[in-house]
This record gives sequence, structure tokens and C-alpha cells, in this order.
Amino acid sequence: MHLSRFFCDRRGVAAVEFALIAPILILTYCGLAELSIAMMAERRAAHSASVVADLVAQSGTISTTDLTDIYTVGNAIMAPFPATTLKMRITNVTADTNAIPKVTWSQGHGMTAFTKTATVAGFPANFLTAGDSVIQADVQYTFTSPLQYIIPAPMVFNDTYYLKPRQGGAVICATC
Repeated sequence: MHLSRFFCDRRGVAAVEFALIAPILILTYCGLAELSIAMMAERRAAHSASVVADLVAQSGTISTTDLTDIYTVGNAIMAPFPATTLKMRITNVTADTNAIPKVTWSQGHGMTAFTKTATVAGFPANFLTAGDSVIQADVQYTFTSPLQYIIPAPMVFNDTYYLKPRQGGAVICATC
């Protein structure tokens, strides 16, 4: 008789159901938090590339000291994320007489600068006409999740921005 009452008793069902569902809900919550943090880091890296390109495009003439200051701004934009894995490169690209994009000058911060007069690979087709110039800002950011439950390995975000110089045909960098 006592055994039948035990099987009919429903007082602990909610606690058992919660114990079965709680780990899944907690893992889902942590996963969404991780993905949100990763998306914020990717947006900050993209914003960093955009601002760096914009600052260079506003200049008519620029020096390596100015570029170093601009890289500092790019690093500051990454806060509160660590900027130690942020790599940037600024390149002035000018189309030759055949509208082929060639590097006029390039400087990197953690990234290798392009070689002068080299053809830029991966450049958007028909983006420039002969003699046109554009600033290309490349950013690479390696994000490591603080939780590492859903994203256990580092993720690498790459962004490239192209901006036309605002003062004249090209941004000049005599010291690059």
C-alpha cells in the first residue's frame, strides 16, 4: 500500500523537471552571451577600420607620426576589448593608366605593409578609373571569448574599408 502512494505522489515533479532543463537553459544563456560579445568585438574592429580610413582620407598630406597617432585611435576604439591582437594597415591605392589599382604607399601596424607599385589583390573590379585614388584600411582582430563554452577557439575578424580622399586626388605620405 505504501508503494502505490509513492508512485502517485507528484510533489517533486517540478523540481526534477527543472533539474533536467536548467543545464540546457544555462548553456543557451552562456552561448548567447558569448555570441553577443563576439559580435560586439567584430563591430568594434570594423568601426576601427572605418575611423582609421576616414582620418587618413581627411588629410591631404600625412606623415608616419600622424599614422602612428591614427593607429592609437584605432586601438582606443576597441575598448573594452584588448587591442593587443588588433592589426591595421593603411594603403593609398591609385589606378594606373589602364585602371589597374597599384599601391602608392602603405604602412602597417602589426600587419605587413604592401610593396609600393604592387597590384592590389582582391580589389573591387571597376572601382577606380585611371588616375583615381582611394584609401584602403585593413583590420584584423583575433577575438578570444572570455567564457570559451560555445566559442572555445579564437576567432579572426577581417575588415577592409575604402574611402576616397577628401582633399584632392590622393593622400600624400612623403615619409612612408
